[in-house]
Amino acid sequence: MKKSRNQIRIHRKRRVRARISGTTSKPRLSVFKSLTMLSSQIIDDTEGKTLVSADTRELKKKKFDLETATELGKLIATKAKKAKVEKVVFDRSGYLYHGKIKAFAEGAREEGLKF
Repeated sequence: MKKSRNQIRIHRKRRVRARISGTTSKPRLSVFKSLTMLSSQIIDDTEGKTLVSADTRELKKKKFDLETATELGKLIATKAKKAKVEKVVFDRSGYLYHGKIKAFAEGAREEGLKF
């Protein structure tokens, strides 16, 4: 039986998540992409708590494109600064590092979040 793209992505996600985890000093920046939106969280895995979260609905834009992904990266970075988080481990959740995921990461870096 042929695996779907999402099943392959989830397999890739589990493989990567086995190696990375967020600590108190360097939490994990996790990203989820759907057809209509992008959401992200900064998570401290040692305590099991979400420190900061943001998604494209907060931006109140109709269109979900590269500019929106970049703005979301900037938004999560500014929220992280308020929560006194400067360094993170980037968890792309099995998505390939291009397109909207890359734009999101570059937007977060522009605002000063270190990966």
